[in-house]
Amino acid sequence: MSPKAEKLVTEALQLSREARAFIAEKLLESLDFEEAFEVSPEWRDEIRRRCQELDEGRVSLVPGEQVFDEVLKKPR
Repeated sequence: MSPKAEKLVTEALQLSREARAFIAEKLLESLDFEEAFEVSPEWRDEIRRRCQELDEGRVSLVPGEQVFDEVLKKPR
């Protein structure tokens, strides 16, 4: 690993859990495939179903931060 990358990792590990999660998410998103890939018919149906539920107001989205806060508050 390059010295610059090592320094970045060292500094990132000193950040809060939320900041590290945000950075990790952005880095993973940057690795998304540039080329198109095939989605199975089953997944395509599931995506359509979920989008329809959102459009019809039968379900609502919950911010990721809220989900993680609720999970972290639950006793283990």
